[in-house]
Amino acid sequence: MTGGTSGLGWAMARALAVAGSRVALTGRSGERARQVAADLPGAIGLPLDVRSESSVAQAVQEAWSRLGGVDMLVNNAGIGMRTVNPGFMTEPQGFWLVSPAGFRDVIETNLTGYFLMAREITPRMLAAGDGRIVNVSVNQATTTRAGFVPYGPSRAGTEAMSRIMAADLRGTGVTVNLLRPGGATATGMVPPDGPRPGGPAAGSLPLLDPAVMGPPIVWLASAEAAGVHDQHISATEFDDWLRSRASAGREPFE
Repeated sequence: MTGGTSGLGWAMARALAVAGSRVALTGRSGERARQVAADLPGAIGLPLDVRSESSVAQAVQEAWSRLGGVDMLVNNAGIGMRTVNPGFMTEPQGFWLVSPAGFRDVIETNLTGYFLMAREITPRMLAAGDGRIVNVSVNQATTTRAGFVPYGPSRAGTEAMSRIMAADLRGTGVTVNLLRPGGATATGMVPPDGPRPGGPAAGSLPLLDPAVMGPPIVWLASAEAAGVHDQHISATEFDDWLRSRASAGREPFE
């Protein structure tokens, strides 16, 4: 679980641990990761900077060794618009005002980091004969909203990369799926008391609890999800999505 010390990552790590999975959660601060992991049954905390190839290789090797393999990679680590424009909700700025350093940092964390993690772990999964990759993204409207460079492009890239990864891995035993919260969540990326992405109507809605990610990530790690591949799942619509699959008579294996 990358980015597992807070927000969506912590909520997913907790749900998986409570459900009985052994979880390796990561954060840029190894000490913080270990502290958070200590509160979850059977979890371990590891330092990881997803922007660094050497850090990725070391974290994957340690997780694989300590857990006896890795059945599922959850790509979640990310940073938001506040890192490049703290007032992005009330004073959005044009892309030409974004610093190159800020642009690179978001892209390298949110997109390149997903690539580096999947690139490192996929050969191991292929050798093992199976594995699951879940890439966490956002609602598609966020990828085209004014004032959302570089966050929007980073998540649009996540969407495209997930589809390509799924195409590359089809029939191999390693599956790739994409999971979105389904709305603005209380993760620190959006101010808790202020405008919401999506305009005035969205601003009247409460932020989603990150715990909304628990049921779908636990299901994606379960035997029921074996073979489920190239799906885009919204956590807020997860129950409806499952019912739709059942009513269509679709088997869990695809």
